[in-house]
Amino acid sequence: MSQEITPHKALIYLMVLVSAADADMTDAELLTIGGIVRKFPVFRGFDADQLVSVAEECGELLAREDDGVQSVVDIVRECLPERLYETAYACAVEVAAADEAVDQEELRVLEVIRDSLRLARLHSGAIEWSARARHMTL
Repeated sequence: MSQEITPHKALIYLMVLVSAADADMTDAELLTIGGIVRKFPVFRGFDADQLVSVAEECGELLAREDDGVQSVVDIVRECLPERLYETAYACAVEVAAADEAVDQEELRVLEVIRDSLRLARLHSGAIEWSARARHMTL
């Protein structure tokens, strides 16, 4: 990486990781990432014009590493304060839920994230349930 990995970048890396998990980054997932960056308070102070370049950095990391999933999760764990781990997981779950179909690859990545960040099952379950409820359609 040519630049320091900031907490904002780490969160974006995590969202890109989830979107890319099934090798199909859908429009719904990409729009969700953009919406999260523009609306979630944790992204205050981040220049949204940098989103594409940060996502590309993550893509390069995933392509370069043998275990890109774990590499990205390790970056998130190292760059974020522990108090933001649940926020990071919430961002990841939002992206997974964006296209209304969470496949096995995305579920596995979410499991790796949840375990690596040592999130309580009750807390992660509540985050997952709330995302599911928000993404329901008629």
